[in-house]
Amino acid sequence: MTHQELIQIALEVRENAYVPYSQFKVGAALLGVSGKVYTGCNVECASYGGTNCAERTAIFKAVSEGERRFKTIAVVGDPNAYTFPCGICRQVMVEFGKELEIIVAKTPEDYRVYTMNDILPHSFTPDDLENSGEGVRSHDL
Repeated sequence: MTHQELIQIALEVRENAYVPYSQFKVGAALLGVSGKVYTGCNVECASYGGTNCAERTAIFKAVSEGERRFKTIAVVGDPNAYTFPCGICRQVMVEFGKELEIIVAKTPEDYRVYTMNDILPHSFTPDDLENSGEGVRSHDL
């Protein structure tokens, strides 16, 4: 799947966003190593803490369907600016590997590509727990 195809899917799912408070629609398309694409949009809640971002929606959907290894995620928001994942989404994304490629896009032709290390340097990952001598080992996950 090309970057442009993944971006187009994210643009389409962005239209499903439930954003009665911010009016800021975000769409995400996550490509698993299986080749399957999982989509997500942001869903707001009157109790703001209950809101879920598009990126986490896509990741949680993929995990709930048994996929845990990912290649690329495309994120689209404001058509006039690049919309980057928030801090919570970055932490959830790095949980599944620093190799994840992140595409932030305005359109299928206007986008930028980053790695997890680019957008979340010095991240805390399952490896940190493994290296601490305590906690869950990544091979146990």
